[in-house]
This record gives sequence, C-alpha cells and structure tokens, in this order.
Amino acid sequence: MDVPDKPVEVDPRLMRASDADRDRIADQLREALAEGRLTAEEHAERLDIVYQAKTYAELAPVVADLPGAGAPAPAAPQPVRHDLPAPQAGSPNLVAILSGAERKGRWLVEPHTNVVTVLGGVELDLRQAVLAQREVTINITAVLGGVSITVPPGVRVLNSVTSVMGGCSLPSDDTVGPDAPVIRLTGMALLGGIDVKRLNADATMDSAAIVGRDFHARQRSLHREFREKQSAVHREFREQQRELRRQRRTR
Repeated sequence: MDVPDKPVEVDPRLMRASDADRDRIADQLREALAEGRLTAEEHAERLDIVYQAKTYAELAPVVADLPGAGAPAPAAPQPVRHDLPAPQAGSPNLVAILSGAERKGRWLVEPHTNVVTVLGGVELDLRQAVLAQREVTINITAVLGGVSITVPPGVRVLNSVTSVMGGCSLPSDDTVGPDAPVIRLTGMALLGGIDVKRLNADATMDSAAIVGRDFHARQRSLHREFREKQSAVHREFREQQRELRRQRRTR
C-alpha cells in the first residue's frame, strides 16, 4: 500500500508578508517614536527595513526590542495593493514663492511639516502617505497663496490656523475612533486660502479636478476682495489728505 506523502510543513517565518502586515509594524514603530522609545533616526532606519521586508522573518527583528512585540502574524484578509511602494522620505519643508510645489503618492509625513507659499500654491495629497506618528502637525504660512490638502476617510483634521483676510475650508468630520490619526493645521493665512478635502484613495481624476477648480475659484474670490478693500483704503486716504489741505488753506 502506498503511503501518502506527508504534507510539507512551511516555516511561518518564511511566509510572505502583506502590505497590511508592514503597515501594522509601521504603526507600532510610530507609537514607539511618540513614546520616546525610538529616536527619529532609529524610526526612519527601521521604517525603511519594514517597507523593504518580504517575509515575517525580516519583520520580526524590527520590533523585537519593543514592548508587546510578538512575532508578526498574518492579518485579516484585505485587498492587496501591489501598486504602493515604500514611503519616500523627503524634506519636512515645502516652499512655493511665485511657483508651485506638491507632495503626493507614498510619502512619509514627518511629525512636523512646514509649508510656506507666497503668491504660489502647494498641493499635499495624504491619501497614500504614511504618518510618522499618530498625530502630525502641518504648519502653514500662506501669503496671497493657497494650500490644497487631500486626506483619506477616517483621519481627523484639527484647524488652528489664524486667518487674516483669508480662510480655511475643512471637510465634515466622518466617524472616527479615539485612536484615529490626527492632522493638526497651524500657522497663518494672510490673504490666502487653505482648502482640505476628504477623498478615497481610488477617487477619480475628475474628482481631483473639481477640487482644484473649487480651490482656485476661492483664491480668485479672495484676491478680488483684497483689491476692493485696498481701493477703499486708498480712497479714504486721499479724502483725508484733501481735507487736511483744505484745513490748512482756511487757517
């Protein structure tokens, strides 16, 4: 009688890790950074290893010295995104003076990002971005310029921007838990505008184009309002000068 072949046992550590597995380890590193267990340099080094890892054996050492770190295990089945590369680390400072700048795709959002635009525009797309920690801050200085920010569902946006003849438009807060990622906006909009939209990662380009049109329409409205107020101030100044001259002649 033929004895059936014994099934080949595969070492779980050699199983291929999914995008969801890598994201879970990245979240654990983010919490360790926020708690002070890792320095920013250590966090960046380990995050690079995570998004280059292909098996559970490569992921395990990354969090082996962190509290509650067990061997990475397969997560619940989720749609696999093969089109998402490892997040690209870039400068935490974006400057657009009489020009434009953008940051989109799979990029690493540092704990603190500075955005400066003067008579220019900046576009930040965070739908595929990886946050360095649960709460990140984007400090914006918009002078006669605009900043367009796109966030995915489930992210809370808190606005602390000071507006002077400018404005900041936020989407309605969708249902998020207490541990949801937080994007805090700070800084100042002087005769400028900040527009935040919430879109799914697979939103069509038509939706993005509509967002852009709405944003630029608001910018034109702000500039028109500024010119009208500037003209009114000039008229009032000229009237005051004429009145002073009349008073001098009558003395």
